[in-house]
Amino acid sequence: QVQLVESGGGFVQAGGSLRLSCAASGRAASTNAMGWIRQAPGKERAFVAAINWSGTTTYYADSVKGRFTISRDTAQNTVYLQMSSLQPADTAIYYCASDPTWVGIRRVVGVNYGGKGTLVTVSS
Repeated sequence: QVQLVESGGGFVQAGGSLRLSCAASGRAASTNAMGWIRQAPGKERAFVAAINWSGTTTYYADSVKGRFTISRDTAQNTVYLQMSSLQPADTAIYYCASDPTWVGIRRVVGVNYGGKGTLVTVSS
């Protein structure tokens, strides 16, 4: 099991930027795909972005393409989500996720999540 710890959430006005971080540890931390899933108030968890184990391939939900960038520091087993042009619809708890494949992260159900997640609030 991979342990995940998120950080970096906060409050920002529409159009602003935030960067989330997720530190991974444990077996498979360096070989699993990693990504982000979010849960907006009153909604189910939804895929946001994922990156493969080597950091060479990225995947995004249509709703965040062109605004969010996922990256990975393989030496530190840390994944980042740079969020720009934030909108109120991006308000959610963001969870870091780990899975042997990015398809698993996109599936959302059954994925290994981080702990409490980190709250992102975007005001209009």
